[in-house]
Amino acid sequence: MNLSKAEILAKANAASKNTLMETLNIEMVDYGPDFLVARMPVNSRVYQPDGVLHGGATAALAESVGSFASHIFLDVTNKFVRGTEITANHLKSVTEGFIYAKATFLHKGKTTQLLDIRVTDDDDNLVSICRLSTISLPRKK
Repeated sequence: MNLSKAEILAKANAASKNTLMETLNIEMVDYGPDFLVARMPVNSRVYQPDGVLHGGATAALAESVGSFASHIFLDVTNKFVRGTEITANHLKSVTEGFIYAKATFLHKGKTTQLLDIRVTDDDDNLVSICRLSTISLPRKK
């Protein structure tokens, strides 16, 4: 059964209910044959004490979109996906608007995956570059 782009995004966003993604208002907003994009509003809920975007919130956005990408682009019928490592290089401060995280695969193996996640602001300025490693493991019966 092939789902439409809108159905895939709606399914991903519905899975975020009562999770960190809902708490941070992370929303999956675009999907293509080899990428997934999520966005998160930048406001006082995700600030550091000095009023700029917290790097941990950026990392949470990156891990969320990367993990969802692994779920969407891999056959996870009998498997589950977990993040194993994330790195984030923060390059620019943000105080308002949205940030967008675009996840693409650098390696899409059956067991391990490596994703490149570019985080940009409303003006497409690069905010952070993240790398996420995930692992696909068999579900226990």
